[in-house]
Amino acid sequence: MSAIWKRQVDLSELNRMGENCLVAHLGIVFTRIDAGSLEAEMPVDARTRQPFGLLHGGASVVLAESMGSIAGYLCVDTGQSVVGIEVNASHHRAASSGKVRGVCRPLHLGRTHQSWQIEIFNARDQLCCSARLSVAVLG
Repeated sequence: MSAIWKRQVDLSELNRMGENCLVAHLGIVFTRIDAGSLEAEMPVDARTRQPFGLLHGGASVVLAESMGSIAGYLCVDTGQSVVGIEVNASHHRAASSGKVRGVCRPLHLGRTHQSWQIEIFNARDQLCCSARLSVAVLG
């Protein structure tokens, strides 16, 4: 793990944090944490598709915000927390089946706010969505 992570957790702990909330409802699973990034997968299925059979843009945003919020939490000291204050996403390519994989990396880790870049890829490792999340550090 890198110096960016101030809280040491493993993948099973990260996935337990998502139980009984939207993260679990959409099937989001954290799959990797390394020196400077966090990864998760989300199925493209009936829970995450829009009526035309494609991955719903809102589901991509939920994946991005979930990843950035967890990453932000892992980068603050005990007694602090983070809350999302802005999220934006650009959708580049559609996905209609399988899973998508999100990769979350820090753009800025400040004392009062953080910015995270989240890129979402399809099963062919093609970029489907680029998102940025800003969080405020509380506490």
